[in-house]
Amino acid sequence: MSSPSKRREMDLMKLMMSDYTVEMINDGMQEFYVHFHGPKESPYEGGVWKVRVELPDAYPYKSPSIGFVNKIYHPNVDDMSGSVCLDVINQTWSPMFDLVNVFEVFLPQLLLYPNPSDPLNGEAAALMMRDRATYDQRVKAASYDAIKSLNRKSTLRSLLSQNT
Repeated sequence: MSSPSKRREMDLMKLMMSDYTVEMINDGMQEFYVHFHGPKESPYEGGVWKVRVELPDAYPYKSPSIGFVNKIYHPNVDDMSGSVCLDVINQTWSPMFDLVNVFEVFLPQLLLYPNPSDPLNGEAAALMMRDRATYDQRVKAASYDAIKSLNRKSTLRSLLSQNT
């Protein structure tokens, strides 16, 4: 087993052993979903998002691809694709970082400190700069919708598995 694949395996196991729910997409270790909870003391608190992670063959030397599956209202997250605009993932990634850093540091910081001057969601950025209270209400509504969406999908999956 090569060094990048050992590292991928170690990082994934470390993430699974932390408090995150991880769902593998295929039989390999390169694509999976992580259930990510909004940071405390933020308008995202209470929200749960399914984040798709794809590890390139060159991981950890090349950054993972990160995207929100269910809707999140944020200036630096594309409303349609869920792609994330985060320098540490897109430009300044280092092999010193691991998957736990993504979910315990980078994504919480993104949600706590949005950058409306470099938006992927122009509407959210404009609202945040124009009317922070309304922006926070919109974030909380989207967070509630994200929880409902995940609960609906897990209930449906549970019902389908009982019928097979």
